[in-house]
Amino acid sequence: MADITRRSITVGHLRMHIAEAGSGPLVILLHGFPESSYSWRHQLTALADAGFHAVAPDQRGYGRTGGPADVSAYTILHLVGDVVGLVTSLGDGPAAVVGQDWGAVVAWHTALLRPDLVRGVVGLSVPYLERTTRPPVELMRETFGEGYYVVYFQEQGAPEAELERDIPATFRRFLVPSSGDAAAPPPVVPSGGGFLARRPEPAVLPN
Repeated sequence: MADITRRSITVGHLRMHIAEAGSGPLVILLHGFPESSYSWRHQLTALADAGFHAVAPDQRGYGRTGGPADVSAYTILHLVGDVVGLVTSLGDGPAAVVGQDWGAVVAWHTALLRPDLVRGVVGLSVPYLERTTRPPVELMRETFGEGYYVVYFQEQGAPEAELERDIPATFRRFLVPSSGDAAAPPPVVPSGGGFLARRPEPAVLPN
């Protein structure tokens, strides 16, 4: 089985942390929310053993990459730009770009905006949707209500204060219900509560 190595490389104005394994045609693996490059640890080694150079970055704002505090620096153009910069920095392009959850949105748009750098695209759990004339958060608010977690996260400061209050507890309460060993609650914030209100401390950790 191939070994996974980790390093940070300069991508535009970011120091992007990546996990990688193998050599050969480039495959970029883009994680979703609230994940990181660690989510792809099994796929990295499988792809490397199959003859690919598999690379999973911590995307902008996540993990050891982090990012600017200014929310205007997180548009889809910035996120696609990070993938473009990563492919360019690695010098192994064009790449197959694989995205899961939020990462699928970035993968689709990378293929749309820079087809010269993308030889294939895979979207997991989130299908491609054409852009509409209305802002996405407006549609989410209309469809799912004010309590939908993406809408809740639009209020600067409140989600950070809640999730950073006890970071180990946040990870346990957030990730265990999504592990497959427990039933995940709906991603809706109850009125007057926080995102973790429906995610109590687990009695045991998953396998």
